[in-house]
Amino acid sequence: MMRQSAWRQITAPELWMGLFALALILSLTMAEHMDQRPALQTSPVLHRHKREWLWNNLYVEEERPTYFQYYLGKLKSTKSGDRTHYVIEGDGANTIFKVDKKGDIFVTERLDREVKSKYHLRARLLDTSNNLVEKEEAFVILVTDINDNDPVFTKSFNASIKERSKRGTKVIEVTATDADDPTTANGELDYKLLEGGDFFNIDSTTGIITTKYENLDRETQSSYVVVVQAQDLRGLKQGGTATTSVTIAVSDINDNIATFTKSSYVFSVKEDMKRGQRIDTMVLEDRDEIQNKDPIFNIAPPSDIFEMERSQIKDGILMLKQGLDYETKSSYTFFVHVKENRLQSPADNKDNPLIKAQVTIQVLDVDEQPEFSKSIYNFNVIEEMMVNNIGVVSARDPDQANKAIRYSIEDKDSHIGINPITGQLFTVRKLDRELVANHMFQVKAKEEPNGLESFVNVNILVIDINDNKPELVIEEIFVCENDMAGTVIGTISATDKDDNLPAFSFTLVKPNANFSVIDNNDNTSNIVLKHGGFSLKDSRDYVIEIGISDGGRPPMSSITSLPIKVCRCDNKRIHTQCKAAQLKMGVSVHALIVILLCILTILVIVILIAMRNRHQKDALVTLGKSEVHEQLVTYDEEGGGEMDTNGYDVSILTSARNDGSMSMMQGPSLYAMVKKPPTACKGDMAVMIEVKKDDADHDRDGIPYDTLHIYGYEGPESLAGSLSSLDSSSTGSNLDYDFLNDWGPRFKTLAELYGVDGSEGSDSQY
Repeated sequence: MMRQSAWRQITAPELWMGLFALALILSLTMAEHMDQRPALQTSPVLHRHKREWLWNNLYVEEERPTYFQYYLGKLKSTKSGDRTHYVIEGDGANTIFKVDKKGDIFVTERLDREVKSKYHLRARLLDTSNNLVEKEEAFVILVTDINDNDPVFTKSFNASIKERSKRGTKVIEVTATDADDPTTANGELDYKLLEGGDFFNIDSTTGIITTKYENLDRETQSSYVVVVQAQDLRGLKQGGTATTSVTIAVSDINDNIATFTKSSYVFSVKEDMKRGQRIDTMVLEDRDEIQNKDPIFNIAPPSDIFEMERSQIKDGILMLKQGLDYETKSSYTFFVHVKENRLQSPADNKDNPLIKAQVTIQVLDVDEQPEFSKSIYNFNVIEEMMVNNIGVVSARDPDQANKAIRYSIEDKDSHIGINPITGQLFTVRKLDRELVANHMFQVKAKEEPNGLESFVNVNILVIDINDNKPELVIEEIFVCENDMAGTVIGTISATDKDDNLPAFSFTLVKPNANFSVIDNNDNTSNIVLKHGGFSLKDSRDYVIEIGISDGGRPPMSSITSLPIKVCRCDNKRIHTQCKAAQLKMGVSVHALIVILLCILTILVIVILIAMRNRHQKDALVTLGKSEVHEQLVTYDEEGGGEMDTNGYDVSILTSARNDGSMSMMQGPSLYAMVKKPPTACKGDMAVMIEVKKDDADHDRDGIPYDTLHIYGYEGPESLAGSLSSLDSSSTGSNLDYDFLNDWGPRFKTLAELYGVDGSEGSDSQY
């Protein structure tokens, strides 16, 4: 803050500043006089140049009022005279600072050292013609400081320190700024604590705050507010001051022991609780913050059934480690101990902390599901046999009631049955390993009469027997025209669906004059040619019957016919042309049954189609020259009059009218069944409609209609005349169709066709 009245009253600091400035001026003047003394005559060559300008640095006090310009100093030169004058240039020249002819310098404005502390100027001495008399010389005007600014704290201060910190531990450094000259007392600051001195100290020069004692306790007081004062003039009462508040937070350490809230706990647990589930929480009391809370739990004596874990908020969680059984043991009692890890000793609550608690577990009885003696049952069954005693599945009621158990298999299509009382398994039908090698199913055990139920998996492994005949693996076997006796023309092998290790042997069922079979003793045999001389021109087919035995117990055998082709081959026995051999292979009974079923199915379908076609009727309409029938049309909704040409085809009627003939369609007429009477009498139309309705009711292939349109009762023999619009004419009619204009725009076209002028004699607004 600027002090406008500092110049009016001289205080002690200002007096000292004035004396300091006076001493500085005197020292500079003495130095100037020393410069004007002759140089030492140590050398005849060296001479000191005499200065023409005679001045030193000029000083001006800041914030001095300028109601009128005031004298600052004088420019002096040995060459000045009545015919010379001074000129200055530089910072503030001729505005802030002015010089007269005699060299006197005046100040015209109030100066602020904090804005600018030095002004650099240059002076020249000119004659009346403005010619340079004395060369240009630079000089400086210094602005001296006064204590016109108070200290300022430029930011807020916050700090933290751990509780129980040692005495003298640094907390924070607090600093303030002062715009006054820092080399003088005006800018030198002194710090002290106005509040908080009971727990903290501050360095008066640096502003560093330190702890005063070692008894800071976060649980007692978690933060402190310290008020710091900064004062210039080195703390003298005349100096300006500034204050700030410093918030010091005391951070936590682990210096408290976690304790139980009570000495004993009683928990009730159902015996069917799953292992790994939480029983309950044992809450701890710890004055430390959660990040410094580090309890460790132990159960005494050690238990295999219960264990302690730590929750997210670091309380104790009692967990079930193994299953409970009320019938075996209904209660448990043990102790839980807790201790702190990484505790800063001595603890604040070291006197009698509650670190041991007794825990009592009361097991509650529940109705439990039946328990099987095994988690899974495995049995073996020989295939193709009915077994009455595969094995027994047993379960019991674990409760004291010990209810009876009833067994069942949920899968109704299972090959295995179970005795509902004893749990004995048996086969319902023979098992075939080649179809299903493993039977997996579930057995249900249910308490009687309507109790709980449980399930267990049963696995039946089907043991193989030798019940499948070996099958020949047929490959292309051919004999070349140029093959010689002893040539191996092919190798045959076999497969068996049974699981036993096969030992196939191959033989010729009937002796053959052309081929022989030689067993290789590795489940294969070679077909060897007895002689050569085969030809494509030979019309005979060659087929041999191979007998195969699998060597099992009992041994199974089969006979297969093997065709052999005759081919023309190259030197590498690659055939280029072959004569197809007649394949004479037997057909199995299963294949014959499938073929017969397919044939029967096709015959039934053909018969059904033929019967359906016999009941279908073809409705053909016979058209004569004098009798024309329009199409029979059913409308789902009302049509649009004669403009509706989509409902029926008028072109047929038009062609009949113009040509006088139509192509007659073959077949009986749809209306041939109705005989028209020679003369119309009352009731004929009703009789005909009843006949048509009766025909429609008994026609199974006809589509049911809500309405029946009859156009057959017309023509020249009918008193009603033809219903066709081709014989009608608008010009020959005696009817008045003016009313069509009253029906609106939809009937406008129809009115125009009948020659009605809608503009004449019509009162319609349309």
